[in-house]
Amino acid sequence: MKTINLKSVCIIAAVFIIGLTGGCDEAGRTGGKSPLIDSPTDLGPTIGSLATIYSPESVRVEGYGLVGGLQRTGSSECPPSIRAYLKRYILKQLPDHKINLDKLIDSLSTAVVHVVGEVPSLEAKERRFDVVVAALTGTQTTSLEGGWLYGAELRVTGSLGAGTASVGKAAGPVFTNRIGDLMMSRRMGYVLGGAEVFDDHRLSLVFHKAGFEVANSVRNRINGRFGFGVAKAATPGRIELTVPPKYAGQRQRFVSLVQATYMTENPEITAQRILANVRALATSQDKYTAEIALEAIGNESLGKLSILLSSSNEDVRLRAARCMLNLGSAEGLRTLIGIATSKGARLRLEAMESLTNSADRSDAAAISRRLLGDSDFDIRIAAYEQLVRLDDVSVARQFIGRSFYLDQVARSQYEGIFVSRSGEPRIALLGAPIRCGENIFVQSEDGSIVLNAPRGQRYVSVMRKEPRLGSVLGHLRSSHDLADIIRVLCSEPKTKTDQGVGGLGVSYSAMIALVKQLSDKGAISAEFRAGPMPKIGVNIKK
Repeated sequence: MKTINLKSVCIIAAVFIIGLTGGCDEAGRTGGKSPLIDSPTDLGPTIGSLATIYSPESVRVEGYGLVGGLQRTGSSECPPSIRAYLKRYILKQLPDHKINLDKLIDSLSTAVVHVVGEVPSLEAKERRFDVVVAALTGTQTTSLEGGWLYGAELRVTGSLGAGTASVGKAAGPVFTNRIGDLMMSRRMGYVLGGAEVFDDHRLSLVFHKAGFEVANSVRNRINGRFGFGVAKAATPGRIELTVPPKYAGQRQRFVSLVQATYMTENPEITAQRILANVRALATSQDKYTAEIALEAIGNESLGKLSILLSSSNEDVRLRAARCMLNLGSAEGLRTLIGIATSKGARLRLEAMESLTNSADRSDAAAISRRLLGDSDFDIRIAAYEQLVRLDDVSVARQFIGRSFYLDQVARSQYEGIFVSRSGEPRIALLGAPIRCGENIFVQSEDGSIVLNAPRGQRYVSVMRKEPRLGSVLGHLRSSHDLADIIRVLCSEPKTKTDQGVGGLGVSYSAMIALVKQLSDKGAISAEFRAGPMPKIGVNIKK
């Protein structure tokens, strides 16, 4: 037999007592039906019972493009139909430039690639996305490392050549993973966060039974709850929805809230709905549905929700607090902060995410800055991620070599390094400045990049060589500060018109492999962590 915590018993009892004393309708006051309805579904029609919301689904897209900047590892082979298409595309992008397009495509410094990606679904935080690029089958291209995808139109997979319009585009530096167990063919790579869709389609609410009267009622109900202009009746059978700014980072939650919004309301039935859903949130398995229903009802839910903030169940406390914070209650803020900062809490990351999504920007940033000093590295990385989303001044950002961000966070008392392998490419130095020790010797896998600092030398010698011939392409000096080493290696080489000292133009892929080596060899004491690889598969035309 299951045992129930005394505090949980008290909360459930309190919900029941409040139901007996504060939610009676006319029948309840005269000895009729109890106001405690068995199920929230008994409490009247919702918008979701009248219509279906259609949102842009995750969709596979593809295209063809040209990767340039290769060290004679490309090829001239290109099917005639793709060559003709690329020439038309390049001319459309550069109508005023005189370029020998056949010579460009035939160059060993370029390679024709097949590009595949997946447009993010409604749940995604970002609208930019990763794409895979692969050299075409039958070509002599040996490596895409260090290359740059000049540009590619993206169409829904299977529609290439069918005269359909492009839905997005992709461009940017090619990333080839050189760390961990997921090594890739050099003929394949990713463009991290390099793709975007042209049109972030509005959500469409389609009625099961069309009619002007119903459409107008639903439109007015949505606008009354979420703000004027959120819903527009396009036809008697369809309403277009615009996600309000408050839910810009929670688009799927907004869809759920619209579906859960009741069409009718009065004080008595609203009280019954609140009680039924508070009880469901406290005791049922499907807590999300109850949480969304209470938030959809609005501020009237706050009084009863506050009871659940004392629950011994962390999931119940978090959901109740998140719902209250979205409704503007400071009580929800305090509870979420408590979960986020409690070392024994299971849902710390979820609480941090909720604070970034819904709390006042200054409050959310203050908590994330505080958590930069947490002993758990995962929490420190999450705190950094939230501060980047909040564009907080505690993260000093510098764009390096037109390829990636170098982020430095000085507030963390623990030194750590995080490198991303999906989404926005970046190297984050937590606890900056991070300094390398003495007696360093590290070189890249192909021997083209060398870092050398014998014991007693006050600088790090940084050299880049031509990998096949061994000739020196550049030889510079850096301090022992890791950020300085990254800048010297990866900044673009100086041109004749540039002022100051340029860099050696090393790619993001090569740089994070070198940082991993420095960590593995003990040249830096900071803990190293690489983010996950892109979720899109690599089974594409090669």
